[in-house]
Amino acid sequence: MEYRDYYATLGVGKNASQADIRKAFRRLARENHPDVNEGDPAAEKRFKEISEANEVLSDPQKRKAYDQLGADWAAYQHGARAGNPFAGFEGSGGRPGGVRFAFRESSADLSGFSDFFRAFFGGATGSTGRGSASGGAGVDYEPLFGGLGGDSGAGYAASGFGTGSPRGTRRAAARAPADASADATISLEEVLRGTERQLEVSGKRLEVKIPPGVANGQRIRLSGKAEGGGNVYITVHVARHEVFTRDAADLVMELPLTLGEALLGAQVSIEALGGRKLLLTIPAATQNGRVFRLKGQGLPRFGGGAPGDLRVRTSVVLPDQLDEAGLQKARALVDHIGQADPRPRAAART
Repeated sequence: MEYRDYYATLGVGKNASQADIRKAFRRLARENHPDVNEGDPAAEKRFKEISEANEVLSDPQKRKAYDQLGADWAAYQHGARAGNPFAGFEGSGGRPGGVRFAFRESSADLSGFSDFFRAFFGGATGSTGRGSASGGAGVDYEPLFGGLGGDSGAGYAASGFGTGSPRGTRRAAARAPADASADATISLEEVLRGTERQLEVSGKRLEVKIPPGVANGQRIRLSGKAEGGGNVYITVHVARHEVFTRDAADLVMELPLTLGEALLGAQVSIEALGGRKLLLTIPAATQNGRVFRLKGQGLPRFGGGAPGDLRVRTSVVLPDQLDEAGLQKARALVDHIGQADPRPRAAART
């Protein structure tokens, strides 16, 4: 069973204050949150590791026991292999001078945590007692997003990450107020700068702040805003834009070019999302479909970080008609260039 360095996971020193730990956790959780990294299993795994480290280091009792464990880890492993997983720990039949940490039976489902956490903290007394968005694990995600960070942690309860015991879950379900849901459609320009919506939910008029960088289909939670104290979940839909398409935080647009602009080069004015004017230099002999990347001219990233880029893809538009004089000049230009056949491999296969 591998020893897990929770300090390294959060990127803090062993003498870090609670404020330092809290700050590191919030930053890393924002960067690796599933809502920010949709469909990225590595980010989801990292998010769980960060949450596990915070669960221990943010709790003074667990942190003290964890700090003492380091020197006794070899004895712990030896006892675990001998059939006594708590050998070497004072208060549970271990040697004197071991970690002073009492254990008891626990019905908590800790299947979402690592083997190390379950073995050492699975039945530990002195839990934080803090509520959490993901159940009995005690990891509180609410301050990370202020009620607006998407469905922060709620999905982990369904997947078994930090869920409570079945009996506790039934009690909670009996007491839990009903949640409500609604939909909000916004433009791509509103994704760029953020926006607000007034929505009618269960007879109540709510003003919803939608942060910049929100993804299509992302849910925003309004804690306690439903009738009876439940949560309101707003699903955001981003309308299709006539010029730009979206690729995460990047924007993609097509730029038509004349034959002369592509062949001889030019400076072309384009308008970025939001109305900002940009001057793009087109080199001579620019091929159809060439992509120019304009750094930082895309969308903001949800939760912070560097903005995405604007990718401009060229589309060369040929003249749709030529008179006889134009055809003669075009033939002369083609003969002068003497361009090689661009399809040698295709020709060879046929």
